[in-house]
Parts: sequence; C-alpha cells; structure tokens
Amino acid sequence: MTSLMRNTGLSAIALLVLTACSATPSTQATTHVKHVQSATPLLATPPQVSAQLTLEQIMANPDWMGILAKDAYWSDDSRSVYFARQASASPLRDYYRQGITQTTATQLGLDALHLASQQYGVFDADKRRKAYLYQGNLFVKDLHSGEIKQVTRQNAAIAGVRFLTDGDLVYWQGENIFRLHQDTGLIEQLANIQMLDEPKGETEPDTYIGKQQQRLIRYVALQHENAKRGEQYKAELQAADPTLAANSWYLGDKEKVSELSVSPDGRYVLLALTDKDYDWRSEHDIMPNYLGKQGYVDAVPVRARVAEDNPPGQRLVLLDLSSHRKQDITIEGLQGFDEDVLAKVKAENAKAMGTGYKSEKSPRKIQLIEDWGWSQSAIQWSDDGKHLAVMLEAVDNKDRWLARVELEKGKLRTEHRLHDDAWINYDHNQFGWLPGTDSLYYLSEETGYSQLYLKPLAAKAKALTQGKFVVSDIQLGPKAEYIYYKANKTHPGIYNVYRVALATGEDEQLTYWDGNLDYSLSPDGHSLLLTASRRTQPAELYVQPIAGELRQLTHYTSDAFKNYSWQAPEVVTVPSSHGAGAIYARVYLPQGYDATRAAKYPAVVFNHGAGYLQNADYGFSGYFREFMFHNLLSQQGYVVLDMDYRGSKGYGRDWRTAIYRNMGHPEVEDLRDGVSWLGANAHVDTGKVGTYGGSYGGFLTFMSLFTAPDLFQAGAALRPVSDWAHYNAPYTSNILNTPDVDAIAYQRSSPIEVAQGLQKPLLIMSGVLDDNVFFQDSVRVVQRLIELEKPMFETAIYPVEPHGFRQPSSWLDEYRRIYKLFERELK
Repeated sequence: MTSLMRNTGLSAIALLVLTACSATPSTQATTHVKHVQSATPLLATPPQVSAQLTLEQIMANPDWMGILAKDAYWSDDSRSVYFARQASASPLRDYYRQGITQTTATQLGLDALHLASQQYGVFDADKRRKAYLYQGNLFVKDLHSGEIKQVTRQNAAIAGVRFLTDGDLVYWQGENIFRLHQDTGLIEQLANIQMLDEPKGETEPDTYIGKQQQRLIRYVALQHENAKRGEQYKAELQAADPTLAANSWYLGDKEKVSELSVSPDGRYVLLALTDKDYDWRSEHDIMPNYLGKQGYVDAVPVRARVAEDNPPGQRLVLLDLSSHRKQDITIEGLQGFDEDVLAKVKAENAKAMGTGYKSEKSPRKIQLIEDWGWSQSAIQWSDDGKHLAVMLEAVDNKDRWLARVELEKGKLRTEHRLHDDAWINYDHNQFGWLPGTDSLYYLSEETGYSQLYLKPLAAKAKALTQGKFVVSDIQLGPKAEYIYYKANKTHPGIYNVYRVALATGEDEQLTYWDGNLDYSLSPDGHSLLLTASRRTQPAELYVQPIAGELRQLTHYTSDAFKNYSWQAPEVVTVPSSHGAGAIYARVYLPQGYDATRAAKYPAVVFNHGAGYLQNADYGFSGYFREFMFHNLLSQQGYVVLDMDYRGSKGYGRDWRTAIYRNMGHPEVEDLRDGVSWLGANAHVDTGKVGTYGGSYGGFLTFMSLFTAPDLFQAGAALRPVSDWAHYNAPYTSNILNTPDVDAIAYQRSSPIEVAQGLQKPLLIMSGVLDDNVFFQDSVRVVQRLIELEKPMFETAIYPVEPHGFRQPSSWLDEYRRIYKLFERELK
C-alpha cells in the first residue's frame, strides 16, 4: 500500500488535501431532479484514484472532512435558520444563524445564545407570542415585533411551560406549578405537590392514658383545643381569602413524579408517578476506570443489566385544581390491560425446565411511551383543554395504546390499540390533536409498515397513507391543512418529504432527493429545511420552497473530502434463500475490477451496529470511517459487502421482528446469502471472505464465527455483545423478553453460549470505559475461549475509550489490527 505519511512531517489532513487536489472529481447527482434517477448499471467499474488512501488519513481527527451543521431549525420569521457546529475534539458547540438568502452564517456570541434557544417554544392561541426556556429560565417573545422579555432569572430550573387559553402563562419547577397573570404580572402558585403522606393534624387521643391526660390536666386539654381551633381558622381563611395560594397536594411517600402536564384551561394537572425507590442501577453496577485522575482505580456508575432491571411502570393521577379533587386513573379501559401476553413463552420455558405453567390474567405494568426519535410529550391536550390523550406502552413491550382520559371520571378509554406478539417499535409513535377538532392523528405499524392515520373520537380510524414503505417524522402544517411526513416510497434507501391534504386526502411529493434526508417545515409553512446527504456527500443544509427549487444553504464539507474520487457503493438486492425476500446491501468493488480475470477477489462483509439501523441506503453513512475504510479495502483489491440484515430499520415490521427470540440466527443466514451472492455476482472467492463490525456488528461477528465456522475465514469483533443478559433492559427485553421469563431466548441468542464453535481466527477489541456494551462482555467471552482451549483468538483493549471511540490514535490502532488480520488470513 502506498503510504503518504512516510517521514514527511505533514498532518494527515494536509496530506489528504494535497493528494485530493490531483484526484479526478467524482460525478455528483444533480441537486434537484423531477424523478428518481435510474440506478447505476450493476457492478460498474469504480472511479480511478491518483493516490491511494492510508489508514493514517482516514482514522485521523475527522474535522478534516469538514465541521458540518447539526441540529438545524427555523427562526420564528422563517427567514433564517439556526444550527450548531462542533469540532470533534471540542467539548463545546458553536452556534450560528444564517439567512436563507445568504451564503454565509454568523456565529452567535455567548451573550446572544438566549435569543436563539427557541426551537422547542410554545405559542399562545393567536400565535402572537412564544414562550421558551433557556438555561432553565423563562423568556417570552412577541412574534410581531421580535421583542424578547426575560420572565425569570433564577438558579432553580423551570422544567416546562405552556400558554393557557386566556393568554396567561403556566410553568412548573419540580412539583410546583405557577401561573403568570398577563394583566397584572401576579405569579400565582397553582399547585404545590408534596410526595409525602398528608399530615394528620390534631387528632383526638385514642388510648386510655391519652384520654386520662386530657381529662385530668386542664393545660393539656386547652392546648389540644387551641390547636383544633387554629386548624379550623386556617381552613376557613383558605376558603375565604382569594389572595392565598391553593392548598398543597399530598400524594404519599412511596412514589416520585416522572412527568407532569397542565391542561390549556389551567384546570387539570396530569401526573405520571413511579416508584421512588426504583433506580437505573444498583450498588454493584460499576465500571472500573484504571486511569483515574488521581492515579487510582475509579468506580464509575453504569446502568443495570436486563437480567436484574425491573422497571415498575407508572401510575397516572389527575388533579382537578378547581375542586381540589384527586383521581387515580384506572387502567381497565385499556383493551388487553390484564392479558397474559407472554403465556406461550412462559409455557415453553416451563416445559424446558420440566415444570408446568398456568396462564392467569392480572393487571400489566404500563408507562407513558418514550419514542426515541422525537421530542414530543406522550401527553397531549386538545387546544381547548376539553380532551386529553395519552400514549401508553406495556412494560412487557407487547402493546401500545392511544387512550383518551375521561376527565370527569378519571378513566382511560382506548382509542387505538397496537399489539405485537414480538415487540412494539420504539420509533413511529407520534400523535396529536387536529386543532379545533376532536380528531387524533397518529402513526401506527399495524399493517406491517408505519403509516399515518386520522381518528375522530366517535368514529373509526382512516388511513391517510397506505403502502409498503415507512412513514415517519410527521409535522402538522401551520393552518392544519396538511400533515407533512418523510417516507421511503420509491426505494427503501431513498427518503423524501410528502404531504397529505386533510380535506381531500390528496397525497403530494414535495422533494425529489436521491439520498437520505431529515426535514423541518418553516413556521409560515412555505418552505422546507433539509439536512440531506448522498452516498459520497456528507449532510449539508438545503432550503426548498414548497413549490420551488432546492438551494444548498451550507457548504461545510471540505475541499479535501469533496475533491477525492470516493467510490459510491452500489445498492444491490441479495435474494434470500431462507424466505426473507430481498436483502438490501452496499457493494464496494476493487480498483480495476475485472469479472473475467483468472484470480478471484477476497472479500470483507461489514456488519452495522445497533441492530435496528439502516445503512444500505443512498445517504452518507453515519459510519463515515468505515465508508473510507471500505474505499481503502477496495483499493487494496477487496470486494466489500455491507448488508441490512434482518432486524434492520427501514423495511417494515416483519423485517424488524424476524429476530424475535432468535437474535444472531436470521442475520447469519442473511450473511451467508450475501457471501453466496458475492461468489455468483462479484467474482469473489467464497473461501477468502472475512467479516467485522462493532456493537451489534461485533455480536454478529461472534455468532457467525461460533455458529457458521465455514462461512468466514476470519472476523474482528469490536465492542461486541457476548451475553445479552448483561445488556440493558429497554433494548434487550424488546427482542428477547427478560431472562427470568425467557431463558431459552437468551441461551439461543448469546454468543458465549456457543463459543465452542470457534474454528477461525478472531480478533476481539473493546474499550475499558464502554458504558454501553460493558468491557466485562469481552472479559467473560475471553475467559470462556481460554477454558475451551481455543488458540485462534487475539484481544486488544483501549483503556480510555467508551463505546464510540474518541481518540484518533485508538481508531488507528483498531483498524490497523483489522486490516492486518484480513491481509494475513484472506490473501
């Protein structure tokens, strides 16, 4: 391999700039097209490069690629956008504002950040004012004049804010709720919620000695009588004097407030309570830091393991502030609230243990759903405060309910139940009320693909979108005429923005991008802000009027990166021999690829992480180092395959849940089909194929080498899961249930249980400070392999690295070892 780093003294960035300038620029797709362009002919020859990549270059500090815009959002006047930029080695972000007709951005000073922190503000009924929080303080903006007023300046952070229907502001800190009267400026405490038992007050003695004391000792009797009179006076004063704050609420000392929401009319407060003793970790959940600041071994707290975690669920309580009445919300109105949804699983496990299982109904633990892909609350009030909807999930992961809270009765009424025998998707759970109506819009995966629905309270739901594609990221237009959404209609790996007219049901495509994107609708509803990328083009910001042409707003990708002739991986479909249909994959071909040459090519199969993640699309991969490494491997004569195996995102419910109770087996079947496809279509020697991946990809490397030893000749497992009982609860219990319920699934799916199958060289690499997949996972499997007397594995540890490595030196060391493994075993 040609080395550009040899004794020059130049940085990797400078060297890549020099070499890239002499490279032939790669052909880019047009910025705006009217249709999806036809795919490049299958297995076309990759672009020629004048200088080959080096590991030192591609594993260097990634700032050389360009410091890109992140977390972009619209200004309130729809004339500019805000975004952040952060160098990879910097702990701090810089913030910018750029007009949509300007070519450059202005960096905001520290004294101006409070002016820009408005992304998640709330509006009054007329949308003339906007309230938002910055550094825990409350600000109000006049949207007509642009004037901003600071309402609070304090150290105790405000947690939430909303406008009431009369224009007053309500905000809450901890368990205290305050109302800011707009006409007088008076701050009224609406509720003081005490997570304590209610004080008993002065009570009559109930023992012989106590009664005797009051009967015989006049002073004691007088004190008792005065105390009762004082309590009575306070009660009468509270009822008669309008200047006093409302009485406190006492909700007991066994729980804590998880979430709080005030109705728009200021009458009700909905609380989600959970067991106060529940913690995300126990005392033995620690991770040793061997390089502590003081030279000692520091014990770093980490999350609980799924084998020990026992989330208690939540309880809903409704407070009526007008009558000071508390209602405990019962869950009987949730369809299937007491079903034994795991009966078959429990029976199978009981049979395996030689015992029996009798199914019985009992109330299930529930909680407000936490969607990992959006910031919207799972508590939604209608704009007049008359209706309240909540989205709840069962802790067992089998049900999701969209339910209405009957405010007068304190009961739940099911509006929509989504049940899945596998698990409910933690994406695609957005919902809300259409303004001025009693209709709910929401996403549901009930057809097998996330689609958009509209449901009036007294009628059946209506599907607004239909098809074998995934709908996500819904946004209601400012006049509630349209619902905007993102979908991959034309190809699973190409995403665009659409809108559906609520009056007519007409569905309209708005963007014609040929890669991947995220979007945001401008406040005035006239334009879209896109964060868009292509296979060889990192994400930049674009602005597109609804009926206009797309225009690139930012240009932060470096010339060094843009001018290099990167190979755009071809997106292909690999037929499944296991009845799964088409498996989408990216393919990188060697320089000078020749399907007729005598010698066949070696190959590497990359396994993406996260499990539920899409990587074989037409956007720029979040695995940017791996993208460059695959370009390097192709320049060194390898074919590289990057597969969206079963369990991956973007392909619907059945693809997602194919791994239920069986992780690592359908995916390895897909990898086997991938290797066969390489042999038949890419002139690959199937006896010279290696594999690697990190996190879930490391787990799949384990499962491939342990359960299919003939498939790959070598594998590198980075930050790998070796035993799912040691991973976290929310993720793992979705797919495998919990170890106490479904030991069969954990034994079937954990690599450490099948480590005896290792026959080929294996490289295990882990960060000691990994608080996601613990370093202990690698330690345990290494000891298991030692005891099995397996001599064909090696390990490398990285003492200062978490799950996602941070130091360029660690990345370089890691990928040098991977490259060396493949060079040694596949060539």
